Amino acid sequence: MGSFRLPVLGLVSLLLCSAACYSLEEDRIIELPGQPPNVEFSQYSGYVTVDEKAGRALFYWLVEAPASRLSESRPLVLWLNGGPGCSSVAYGFAEEIGPFRIHPDGKTLFSNPSAWNSLANLLFLESPAGVGFSYSNTTSDLYTVGDNRTAEDAYTFLVDWFERFPQYKYRDFYIAGESYAGHYVPQLSQIVYEKNKGIKNPVINFKGFLVGNAVTDDYHDFVGTFEYWWSHGLISDATYRTLRVSCDFGSSTHPSDACTKILNVAASEQGNIDPYSIYTRTCNETGSLRRNLRGHYPWMPRAYDPCTERYSTMYFNRPEVQKAIHANVTGIPYRWDTCSNIVGNYWADAPLSMLPIYRELIAAGLKIWVYSGDTDSVVPVTATRYSIDALKLPTIMNWYPWYDNGKVGGWSQVYKGLTFVTVRGAGHEVPLHRPRQALILFKYFLDSKPMPSSSN
Repeated sequence: MGSFRLPVLGLVSLLLCSAACYSLEEDRIIELPGQPPNVEFSQYSGYVTVDEKAGRALFYWLVEAPASRLSESRPLVLWLNGGPGCSSVAYGFAEEIGPFRIHPDGKTLFSNPSAWNSLANLLFLESPAGVGFSYSNTTSDLYTVGDNRTAEDAYTFLVDWFERFPQYKYRDFYIAGESYAGHYVPQLSQIVYEKNKGIKNPVINFKGFLVGNAVTDDYHDFVGTFEYWWSHGLISDATYRTLRVSCDFGSSTHPSDACTKILNVAASEQGNIDPYSIYTRTCNETGSLRRNLRGHYPWMPRAYDPCTERYSTMYFNRPEVQKAIHANVTGIPYRWDTCSNIVGNYWADAPLSMLPIYRELIAAGLKIWVYSGDTDSVVPVTATRYSIDALKLPTIMNWYPWYDNGKVGGWSQVYKGLTFVTVRGAGHEVPLHRPRQALILFKYFLDSKPMPSSSN
């Protein structure tokens, strides 16, 4: 047989493709230790360097929709957890919207029937550097990070990530998250929107965002939080009155001595409950397993386990797991943890309000949904309602109950430019407390439809 010669242009294309494809294959997760059989979707994970000079690299985990669900046409959703300083792998992936849960042995996994990758391709990001497996070779970065650098690094990550995964260019793209990601999500959304201005077909085809139990506006958040504590019988009348007088969070991010004192009284009056889920038990362990974050739930005996963080810490510190997900490749000099106390305690900058960004992005016509689990006392439903009310948006659909299989799943109000949804009986991490209802909410968000108002 005669020899075959590939045309020069074809050869160049093949070489370029080989380089790109090889890089992509390096990030493919072949199999997770302890995973259940018959996994029908692809996963990728690894690092994207966002600052060469400082040596900052962010760790990501992509979970694609199952091939049978037409993953090539499904949107891409970036998920961010908050803290600040907490891991999207520990929370978003491992106990909220990801495809797997971790068994109590810390070694094996089981499937999450309400995983959001049934509807979309999910991109989890551990952000900023110093959180989870994300790292910086410049130690001072961990002590100086704040909102601005977090948003800028996340945008740099996205630009480079889309080059690594060109099949997702021009795909419908959303940003979602919870808690302090109430800052991360709007700030990153604003950067993406403003960078896209003037581009006819932007690579990052940004459509909107979704946030839950989100830190939004310091003044309204704290007024609403104190009211929630009082109205749910967690604090005394006298303490409520003193909190309203002593704590002014509309002009400063640092509480006064008088405010700190009465906050300590309020904490004492609340007692040993989980503030992130006020009606449920906590994990039986000395001290607060969840540090400054998170909570848990009794009415779902099989679906819910209040010790999930413990299992995550066990699983993601296993060398074979880190190898499988291409993590800790530089030998980080500390154990992987669910939250970074250094990053959280030394947070450098945080605007008092996200409402100006909301106004800008609502005016731009982006899709914006805000949801709230109504048993969270840390960023409670009353706080979110006060913040939304401050936007003074016209109402399209008045407050109404939405239904899941004939039962009230929560309540909703549709404004011009924003949809608000509550999830009944859910704490701070809505997809963990109410996984089925959270998936329904996510579906209606993607479909741009109001929550179902019929009990039939």
